[in-house]
Amino acid sequence: MDQQEIQTQQKREVESRQESTIAARSFVPLTDIFEDDHALTIVMEMPGIQRDNVDVRVENNILTLEARLDYSKYQGLKPVYTEYNVGNYTRSFELSGKINQDAIRAELTDGVMTLTLPKAESAKPRRIPIS
Repeated sequence: MDQQEIQTQQKREVESRQESTIAARSFVPLTDIFEDDHALTIVMEMPGIQRDNVDVRVENNILTLEARLDYSKYQGLKPVYTEYNVGNYTRSFELSGKINQDAIRAELTDGVMTLTLPKAESAKPRRIPIS
């Protein structure tokens, strides 16, 4: 059986080449991508993010996720100990023609975003009959 080594990464800030008008840090959400015969599944950790503050869109074969943190929950708090920085999240993926872009689904539960990218019928495995 083919096994892949899985490595964890530290949270990293988005390296932007553009100027921002938002006075907040943006991070790349920690992401896992899984594939089966029917779809790609993207799972991203975004602690503190609420459903109403997330924008997922596809434009020119680019899937983009932007999530904004409601900083009002953190005002007046004086951290005693923290293990992660709070901030906004952004991530983009270039989609191949093998994805059915009209059927992409997004779900946010307890700070975990799950995107399901169904494969186009032409990209799914199929049996070829032998004559």
